[in-house]
Amino acid sequence: MTAKVTVLGSANMDLVVRTPRLPKAGETVLGDQFAMIGGGKGANQAVAAARAGGDCRLIAAVGDDANGAALRAGLVRFGVDVALVRKLAGASGVALIGVDEHGENQIVVAPGANAELLGLTDADTAAIASADVLVCQLEVPIETVAAAAAAARAAGTRVVLNAAPARPLPDHLLNLCDLVVVNQTEAQELSGATGDGDALVDAMLKLVPRVVLTLGAAGAAYADRDGTRFHTPAPSVTAVDATAAGDAFVGALAVAWAEDRPMRTAIQWACAAGAAAACRPGASESLPDRVRIDELHAATYPDVP
Repeated sequence: MTAKVTVLGSANMDLVVRTPRLPKAGETVLGDQFAMIGGGKGANQAVAAARAGGDCRLIAAVGDDANGAALRAGLVRFGVDVALVRKLAGASGVALIGVDEHGENQIVVAPGANAELLGLTDADTAAIASADVLVCQLEVPIETVAAAAAAARAAGTRVVLNAAPARPLPDHLLNLCDLVVVNQTEAQELSGATGDGDALVDAMLKLVPRVVLTLGAAGAAYADRDGTRFHTPAPSVTAVDATAAGDAFVGALAVAWAEDRPMRTAIQWACAAGAAAACRPGASESLPDRVRIDELHAATYPDVP
């Protein structure tokens, strides 16, 4: 079956500068290569899901500027249904991204139209209800995320929340989430806990029934309230740009879960997607297709079907 994934989230034009090293506070460094690339967590995760083989719709907002037109065109090119991407008066979201020679990055976002993604239309609610999985993040208004999660719960659609950027969240939203994906910083902010990965996972399970803690090059940890707990190592790759690796992970995980794969296999496949994305520069341009994910998954986890 084809996984049906609806993503609600941000769409930004990424202004990316590659530089030998990232600047310290108050410092200016000289970069070299510059590119304008479609991005934003919502758009990236929608493209990731579509590239991974999902039937993906995006609920988002762009401005009526040239960036908005370019963002819509790029999403269509990657196979995302953009019928629910609103065009609003004003500027589209923009992200300023510096990437160093090791693939590490610094990002500053001006939300633009993303901040005006308020409320759900009947068409939005229908798209959520018809999906296997709803994917959300936190670059659009929290009240819209909560409304989408409530619509998903009412329809029996599973809710995956990538709780990024890091911020505290209301209980009513957390209670609607079936699976939360966080990195260590986000887990600390959300749970108030400190310590190692196990401590963070334990703290997160007090808030949500299932959690994936992403660990960068060290892979990911999973735990749920039924007592399942495991760590998945990441494929060994040479990272070029980690900007969209987390979004590749979330999009692929949503597709794999919608296909009803065992959670261990789904997370291994998502790790393969994240690692593959880190091997190429840019955001949407770096997101791997299903063939590439399968290849890296099979090479890294040969004993897993």
